[in-house]
Amino acid sequence: QLQLVESGGDLVQPGGSLRLSCAASGFTSDYYVIGWFRQAPGKEREGVSCISSLDGYTYYAGSVKGRFTVSRTNAKNTVYLQMNSLQPEDTAVYYCAAFESAAAMGCLRWYKYDYWGQGTQVTVSS
Repeated sequence: QLQLVESGGDLVQPGGSLRLSCAASGFTSDYYVIGWFRQAPGKEREGVSCISSLDGYTYYAGSVKGRFTVSRTNAKNTVYLQMNSLQPEDTAVYYCAAFESAAAMGCLRWYKYDYWGQGTQVTVSS
């Protein structure tokens, strides 16, 4: 059973940076996709970014492109989300999620994912 644990959420001022981590264990497949999602109170869950284990290809939502960077360790068991130039509208609970596939197409869609972490709170406020 694949397990995902997020960490790194915090309170940060506008313009600041944070790095979230997603530690994954229990893989049953050689290929998988890991995504980052966020959900603010009263809003729908939003796909932020995702990365393929096969080729390292990355996808980003338009709202974070150029500010957020997703990456993985060489062992591929930890995925990071580097968030720069944070704004109050980035405030949300951030989740990492995974599904087993060699293809990352559509990986910003939450319903493609079978495994979810518990979430970590990111608050951007002065």
